[in-house]
Amino acid sequence: MCEYCGCQALTTIDELTREHDEVVRLIGHLRTAHQKGSAARMAETAREIARVLDPHTQVEEHGLFPALAADFPDQIAALEAEHRQVETVLAEAADGVTPSDPTWPDRLMNAMDMLRDHILKEAGRRLPGRTGQPQHRGMGSGRGHPRQGGQHPVPAGGLMPRRALAGQPP
Repeated sequence: MCEYCGCQALTTIDELTREHDEVVRLIGHLRTAHQKGSAARMAETAREIARVLDPHTQVEEHGLFPALAADFPDQIAALEAEHRQVETVLAEAADGVTPSDPTWPDRLMNAMDMLRDHILKEAGRRLPGRTGQPQHRGMGSGRGHPRQGGQHPVPAGGLMPRRALAGQPP
């Protein structure tokens, strides 16, 4: 929980943070499967990651990113491009298929390395905060007080609730 401004009290931020944590945990499983040479297990884990990332990406791209895009267009465009790159590699394992391309396991691991860095950017550890917001890292485990030079990821006015994205009343 963010100890400075309480941004983790926002349900959407808390959900995004938990999803980031789950993806990082699953990347660890991918590394183990990769070391064992198990493309089938890698494909299974890739599908698990995609199940977490699909709704997560929708919330970011339709809730968080539009609120930040005016102030940080280049950073948001880069994050969205990274989403597409990760989705492309994960999609190769969709529908219960283990990709037969012998380069897929290494391409997947490269995409997961990028994804881990991407998560750090989205978590505010590398994404600049909005003007008028407290400047700290946020979206983590309490690390990143403004005096540590972190950045705050929450846009002014908050985020669009996940239920609003799903067309449900607030």
